[in-house]
Amino acid sequence: MRIAIAGIATESCTFSPLPTRLADFRLMRPGAPEFAALYPFLADYPDVEFLGTLTAKAMPGGPVEAAAYSAIKDEILEKIAALLPLNGIYLDMHGAMHVLGMQDAEGDFYAALRALVGADCLLAASYDLHGNVSERIMAHLNIITGYRTAPHIDYLQTRARAVALLTRCLRDNIRPRKAFVKIPLGLPGEKTSTEWEPGKSIYAAIPAEIDGKRVLDATLQVGYVWADEPRMTACAIALGQDEAAIAAAAARLAQGFWQRRADFRFGVEALSVDDCINRALAAEAQPVLISDSGDNPTAGGVGDISYFLERALALNPPNLLYASIADAAAVKICQAAGSGTEVSLELGGKLDTANGCALPVRGIVETLKADEMNPQAVLKIGGIRVILTAKRTAFHRRQQFLELNLLPEAQRIIAVKIGYLVPELKAMAKEAYLALSPGAVNQDITALPFHQIQRPCYPFDAAMEWSPTVQMY
Repeated sequence: MRIAIAGIATESCTFSPLPTRLADFRLMRPGAPEFAALYPFLADYPDVEFLGTLTAKAMPGGPVEAAAYSAIKDEILEKIAALLPLNGIYLDMHGAMHVLGMQDAEGDFYAALRALVGADCLLAASYDLHGNVSERIMAHLNIITGYRTAPHIDYLQTRARAVALLTRCLRDNIRPRKAFVKIPLGLPGEKTSTEWEPGKSIYAAIPAEIDGKRVLDATLQVGYVWADEPRMTACAIALGQDEAAIAAAAARLAQGFWQRRADFRFGVEALSVDDCINRALAAEAQPVLISDSGDNPTAGGVGDISYFLERALALNPPNLLYASIADAAAVKICQAAGSGTEVSLELGGKLDTANGCALPVRGIVETLKADEMNPQAVLKIGGIRVILTAKRTAFHRRQQFLELNLLPEAQRIIAVKIGYLVPELKAMAKEAYLALSPGAVNQDITALPFHQIQRPCYPFDAAMEWSPTVQMY
């Protein structure tokens, strides 16, 4: 059995002015330790010949430059062509890539693969649960399975499940039928986490739909709402050998999601930036975590909007740590000045000028982190410490703070550019709030300039009625 491995994975905010370039992708090829680390479960299949090609992954951001997409796509197709014939291809995807000048980039990629390998080769993809699925995608993929947790703690299990489904279908000569239900609904991930209701119970219902024979697998895609594309929507998918069973499973999952549409809420109180800071100052225990949600780089934000910092400086809290502002020029000035030196800077406002402007500040360079790829600095402005990074950086781990000589537990307030808190941040937070701040991934989605999505769609058309329609493939 010969199975190739490939993938192009990123999440593209069409409202972001910052394009995703080829240099923003990690290009992982067979033989590299990081490539092997993606797929440790391959050792469970000693009788299968897995043939790596290229897996490309980029941090969520703005639309992918057409030349970058073409370069990655062409390399994968060239390497796949050299490996033919193949029994199957495992595709390590995200599902919400937008390429400049193109709608449905994943659909384009799968169509090119299908044209190359023919109808008999099985294509199996693993998805983030924030993927946007189209009819073209369903037509070309034989198997699609997605994450069932947000925050995404089951990424490895999902990759392994996709490979298990692919190898089983090849061994047992199964060509699964597919049931697909588009759910006309777009919600931010911050409201649809599986750690609280209703997302928790909706996703917990998936395993009960799978019997391993009639229904091989089922998936619910929340979708990625900050993509102005016709395929931006939630959906339910079921795969199996019994058309009636998979149609019923997909319809039940879709109806269950739709019935709870008005129940989705933020997992913590969502307030203005000022209110979040004032609540944190009144809290008895520390640290209090605040999400600067509108400029969250892990959802596609540019990472250099200074609005939260501007409001924090106006309120002047005695102990607040802000992570972070992406500003390579400011980091360079701090490096040239050296630790302990007072500097004047204009922070941020260089990338997303529609949602922010440069903020003049004066502070002391407290810490410098030499890093060839992403140098960083800590600037102290009164009681506020600001982490500056040369590149957009998500601060999700305690170790990232420790490397800058910052002990999280010693901070009264920690503000992070993020949406819902990932496990490490949640574990350290005594209280948490979500700041409704401006940015490309603004939580007020109905205020964003959508033009391409299919209407009606909830919550843009809040009074709409709908019932599931199953499409079979």
